[in-house]
Amino acid sequence: MSRNKIAITKEEIFEYHRGGKIGLELLKKLTDQKDLSLAYTPGVSEICEAIRKDESLAYSLTSRGNLVAVVTDGTAVLGLGNIGAKASIPVMEGKAVLFKAFGGVDAWPVPLEGVLDRNGRTDIDKFIDATVKIAGMYGGINLEDVASPACFEIEDRLDEILDIPVFHDDQWGTAIITLAALKNYCLLSGKNAEELSVAINGAGAAGLRIADMIKADGVRDCVLCDSKGVIHTGRDDLNIYKKRHAVDSPKRSLADAMKGADVFIGVSVADCVTPEMVLSMADYPAIFAMANPIPEIRPELVRECMKGREYVMATGRSDYPNQVNNVLGFPFIFRGALDVRANRITMGMKVAAAEALAALAREEKIPKIVKKAYGRDFTFGRDYLIPTPFDPRIRAWESKAVAEAAIADGVAAITEAPDYREKL
Repeated sequence: MSRNKIAITKEEIFEYHRGGKIGLELLKKLTDQKDLSLAYTPGVSEICEAIRKDESLAYSLTSRGNLVAVVTDGTAVLGLGNIGAKASIPVMEGKAVLFKAFGGVDAWPVPLEGVLDRNGRTDIDKFIDATVKIAGMYGGINLEDVASPACFEIEDRLDEILDIPVFHDDQWGTAIITLAALKNYCLLSGKNAEELSVAINGAGAAGLRIADMIKADGVRDCVLCDSKGVIHTGRDDLNIYKKRHAVDSPKRSLADAMKGADVFIGVSVADCVTPEMVLSMADYPAIFAMANPIPEIRPELVRECMKGREYVMATGRSDYPNQVNNVLGFPFIFRGALDVRANRITMGMKVAAAEALAALAREEKIPKIVKKAYGRDFTFGRDYLIPTPFDPRIRAWESKAVAEAAIADGVAAITEAPDYREKL
């Protein structure tokens, strides 16, 4: 498994971010008096009156139909933790860049201040109230870097209140890409989802939603671990979200959970898995060690301890094969949802996204632009379970699958999905 390290300096980082990473793009020309009359007064009053009479026209007569709010309170930013709303802005700008570059979706950071309690934790009611008040401008809400467990209730309640898609990427993004990789692992190993034994380390937003998604896809034997060990029915310290996944089992440690497991999924901390734990797994195991920047176990260690035995490895890093990267999900999921004016993102739409990504990785002809971006060839197999973010076909596959699933699930106002192949 080759590594392709990219060296960047602190000076380069600061220069790249100087002045910010996003700005306003004018979609119409403004070069003369007539343009001014059309863009603003008196012409704009006609549009205001039309929307007052029929609010659905805001989707076609304003930017709302292609605009997503990236909403955060800065309580769980990347690996930095609770750094506050202002310090989170560079990450939210980065998210907006990815939305635009990969999905053609306009997105804008909405860092919320004044939504924390006196202990510096998310005040759920204040967060929801603030988000509802700004939602009228947007076609979708992407929740970002909101600490667990508050993020679960916030997403659920906003999903009920608002008539636009609400999606917490930290919960569902990793889960969708993980499911895509799991589907292709099953094909390579000849195992069925229903027969898999899965151990998940990390029971925060990502870990719990990964469990939800793989169970929705048929996995029955799934053991979650948090910092205290296995989440089992004998524990009295579990929140309602962990209780849903508690197992009646004598297993108590991560080592216990991994013994005989077909799949390890890590969304936790660096170097918590040993070679001995990997060797205790079933034949042809999958090790998805996705902690960043240092995985739960390094690919080099796995390769050394497996000594030529078959296995599949994935990480969250770009310098190893099989990067489980959320950018494979959210830009294209929102693209599909916005294009059919979906009022929510259903489990069916999430599963459709995973299935599309898995199927695309199995396509034989890889575009030259992908090979050039990564400096290597790609063939479906152990080192290529999921597509790379720079694959221009993803929109045609994933966004279309999401749009069609929204129509099938009855949450779309437009009942025909676009033909994204025309945009390739």
